[in-house]
Amino acid sequence: MQAGMQAFHAGAFAEALGHWNAAASAYQAGGNSEGALTALTRAAEADLALGRNPDALDKLRQALTLAQHLGNQSLLAAVENGLGNAYLLSGRRPEAEPLLRSSIERARKSNSMQTAASALNNLGNLRAAEGRFDDAGLLYREAQQSAETVGNKTLALRAAGNRARSLIDAGRYGDATTLLRTLDSEMRGLEQTHDKAFGLIHLGRLYAKILAAGVAPAGDLSKRSYAALTDGLAVAEAINDARARSYALGYLGELYEQGARREEALQFTQRAIVAAQLADAPEILFRWQWQAGRLLRSQGDGEQAMLSYQQAVATLATVRQDLTAGGARASFRESIGPVYSELADLLLERSASLADPKLAAQHLVDARSTMELFKGAELQDYFQDDCVTALRARTAGIDQLAPRTAALYPIILKDRLELLLTLPDGMKRFTARVPADTLTSEIRAFRLLLEKRTTHQYYPHARKLYDWLIAPIAAELDRQQVDTLVIVPDGALRTIPLAALHDGEQFLIARYAVVTTPGLTLTDPRPLPRERARLLLSGLTESVQGFAPLPYVAEELQTIHKIYGGTILQDGQFTLSNMEKGLEQTPYSIVHIASHGQFDSDSEKTFLLTYEGKLSMDKLEQFLSLSKFRTEAVELLTLSACQTAAGDDRAALGLAGVAIKAGARSALATLWTVNDPASALMVSDFYRQLRTPGISKAKALQQAQLGVLKDIRYRHPNYWSAFLLIGNWL
Repeated sequence: MQAGMQAFHAGAFAEALGHWNAAASAYQAGGNSEGALTALTRAAEADLALGRNPDALDKLRQALTLAQHLGNQSLLAAVENGLGNAYLLSGRRPEAEPLLRSSIERARKSNSMQTAASALNNLGNLRAAEGRFDDAGLLYREAQQSAETVGNKTLALRAAGNRARSLIDAGRYGDATTLLRTLDSEMRGLEQTHDKAFGLIHLGRLYAKILAAGVAPAGDLSKRSYAALTDGLAVAEAINDARARSYALGYLGELYEQGARREEALQFTQRAIVAAQLADAPEILFRWQWQAGRLLRSQGDGEQAMLSYQQAVATLATVRQDLTAGGARASFRESIGPVYSELADLLLERSASLADPKLAAQHLVDARSTMELFKGAELQDYFQDDCVTALRARTAGIDQLAPRTAALYPIILKDRLELLLTLPDGMKRFTARVPADTLTSEIRAFRLLLEKRTTHQYYPHARKLYDWLIAPIAAELDRQQVDTLVIVPDGALRTIPLAALHDGEQFLIARYAVVTTPGLTLTDPRPLPRERARLLLSGLTESVQGFAPLPYVAEELQTIHKIYGGTILQDGQFTLSNMEKGLEQTPYSIVHIASHGQFDSDSEKTFLLTYEGKLSMDKLEQFLSLSKFRTEAVELLTLSACQTAAGDDRAALGLAGVAIKAGARSALATLWTVNDPASALMVSDFYRQLRTPGISKAKALQQAQLGVLKDIRYRHPNYWSAFLLIGNWL
């Protein structure tokens, strides 16, 4: 235990983890539950410092069981605090908050003020992550006072530093600067430890943050930031802490980059890269490789910049998923996405400058592959598991497109929209000169107006988006007689039905069968026979758990049953246990769920409604893989009454990945809750079309949508365009 503490305070987290794991095993072997609990809690701290969030959660859950068994309130408070913090760092705020609140209450009752101070600081971090900066500031102040009461100066200064950060985030730069100056002098009195090094580095970054806001004279802030970072570097050097050294050097590079002194910035950044390699810290290394790429690009060295970006992407691939997961206050897309998009931008730029057509084409493929890596990482971050890795192990992805099929790969960059069009004879590049912000605001307006069935205000937006997304490629699609368009939407594009884009004469669906897929390498393109399809049909007609009734669902289920047969679980029969039992006993190839569903930005809040409960994505995945008779994945998962909130790109990401998560080859799902009779009509016709020999799922959906569109009652795209076919379209 002592060796672990020494290593941890020197920033040698992996070494500390080894000692504490060994201590936990020894305590357990000796029957010392209290010792085992303490060692597990410490080992979890080291796991979190290394970014190994799942390992930390496992250890802390074990420790919680031991603490509950022992009944020691002080220990229980400490474990609840650790577990709450681990959930917070994993982006699972709803699970973190009750644990942190319980820890604070329990710690106060047992007079464990150090634990109370730490839990208050962690709860402040949670409030800051929610953007509630004033509430966070109050919690940080309370944490600081509690830590000072028990003489823990390091924790008190950490809480004060976090309070300064919340003041900056709230735009209170003057108050933040005053507080930082107080911290600056107090921090110098700490012992030479990893905590002091990181405290000074944090201080330097906060000064730099105010500097970047441009609200105060740059000279003084720049000097203070530089002094704090160099002092932090000196502490790291003194205690031989390679991890802290890497952070100090990297942020010094960032400070010089901010001041447009790129040569010095690059020198510091390269030293930071070496320190991160020595520390075996890939979660730091990729940041400095990325920074080096930015700096090299700004100096006009495209080749070396590209190499640095590629190294950053390769390093990211080795970093555990949770290092980039939702505990950060910025989303995965905001915090990590630019590494991939900036590399793709460089590859596209390079492609345009190459005279050799083969090399130019390879750069286009590399740009698309880079974005594919990002899409997979983004889905893994959303679902917090390895469903993407599992799928990639089962399929080689789309290698060759069928005749008359094209795949459109939009890449949204800051200053433009790139369109990579893959056809049976290769890939072509098109560009629309529309900035990302303009495109996104147009997408947002289109989605909101599509949900207003009584107006045609959506129309100008449908035209404009068509002009940007489809018009540049229309002539090529016509030349190749394309009739099926597979779209791999990026970002906000996932929130809209591209079938509803309009060229001034007709909707896109009138020209093409439109399919979406989360990624070309995330799609299994093999067609499977549907002659002997087995269907599990489930749904709700009654109002349950506060949700509105869906009276047309009974007709929808009966119509599909007449076409295919199968098992029906309706209303009281549609329970979690019946679903589990049915899917365990029969290898159904089509699973149809006609019930309310909600896709949320937090995958933990995403569910499908059953009669007596809610079916989570984890449960759905578990159920669909249950059958011992299953040799193939579920062919089609239909969710005919689900919805995602307009403007919530992360929730739409969950919808885009639902087939992957559930282990189905394709999904038919809705972006919003569709008018009940129109939905029943369209879904029934889709299944009818699907019986036609040789027709693809994409064509079946197109025919069903066109059928509804011809009905004078349902011409508005609100009635038919919400249905997306996701994944395999054959």
